[in-house]
Amino acid sequence: MTLPAIRRVSGTALPLRGDDVDTDRIIPARFLVSITFEGLGAHAFEDDRLSLKAKGETHPLDDARFWGARILLVNRNFGCGSSREHAPQALFRGGIRAVVGESFSEIFFGNSVAIGLPCVTLSRDSVGELQTLVEGAPKSAFSLDLESGTLVAEGKTFSVSIPANAREAFLSGHWDGTSMLLDRFEAVEELAKRLPYVAGF
Repeated sequence: MTLPAIRRVSGTALPLRGDDVDTDRIIPARFLVSITFEGLGAHAFEDDRLSLKAKGETHPLDDARFWGARILLVNRNFGCGSSREHAPQALFRGGIRAVVGESFSEIFFGNSVAIGLPCVTLSRDSVGELQTLVEGAPKSAFSLDLESGTLVAEGKTFSVSIPANAREAFLSGHWDGTSMLLDRFEAVEELAKRLPYVAGF
């Protein structure tokens, strides 16, 4: 089954500053007991948000200026820590459709590709410039184009990077490996019958 191709993501952006933001912060462990991913979006960064609220401060996710943002702007090594697939799910179900950052944890990146959430990279200076832009003008228009490898923000164009295999998966609609296997499940069963370590079970 070929899923819808993901070529472009447009909308406003949400700036989230800080290096080494781990998956425990993105979605706290107490929410991992859910048997589905439904509702996780409401709990993204919940502990960070509660901590800031207790200090009389506001987390970007609670800042009305950024509500409805589809592009998340992050810094270095985003999504590090434990390999929980709930982290990109929480972002996606909260409305985020692309993440632009300096770098990503490999596992977080892979989990994001699997749900159709592109993660592209920019230099530290460029990410900082975009975060500052959005903090000053929250309704700035962004357009990420995976075909051309560019991000346009308020008329200024940035060249973004994404591994070739992930880019091709998004553009071809083959980003969900599970759906591809289910679409050819008869072939999977036939192969399983020929594998000695599977056939005996």
